[in-house]
Amino acid sequence: QGAMPDCMRTLEASGLRDAVLKAATTRPLLGICVGEQMLFTRSEEGDTPALGIFAGTVRRFAGPQYAGPHAAGPGGLKVPHVGWNAVIQVRQHALWAGIPDRTHFYFVHSYFVVPDDSSLTVGVSQYGQRFTCAIAADNIFAVQFHPEKSAEHGLRLYRNFIEWQP
Repeated sequence: QGAMPDCMRTLEASGLRDAVLKAATTRPLLGICVGEQMLFTRSEEGDTPALGIFAGTVRRFAGPQYAGPHAAGPGGLKVPHVGWNAVIQVRQHALWAGIPDRTHFYFVHSYFVVPDDSSLTVGVSQYGQRFTCAIAADNIFAVQFHPEKSAEHGLRLYRNFIEWQP
């Protein structure tokens, strides 16, 4: 599970922030988990400014449906969300090639992106609420789930990225 304040601080301290921003405009870019979250304007986690490539907020799972030491209520869903969930492909994209709609991918997260522009969303999932779990625009594709932990379909997504020519 990522830690947005630490990620942004380390990116700044390393001098790589500008390189990531440049790559986001000139090369295919795949963001994974906190890597997707960093593409947006701001995160509720530590009220952290992110890269701002896309307008939107990173929000924490909160509400009475969630349980756990940092959750808002006595519900039955734990935060962080850890486990397999179906991903609904809400629009076609080259990186979905060979991956059936509603394929299960592995998630580990407490936060999720809320894009200001809903057309960025290419995949959604459900965990106490429907949330964006995959976004795409131009040369950027990013997911909240972990392809590297998602068996054959996760590997397929990586192969699709390698072959992708946006």
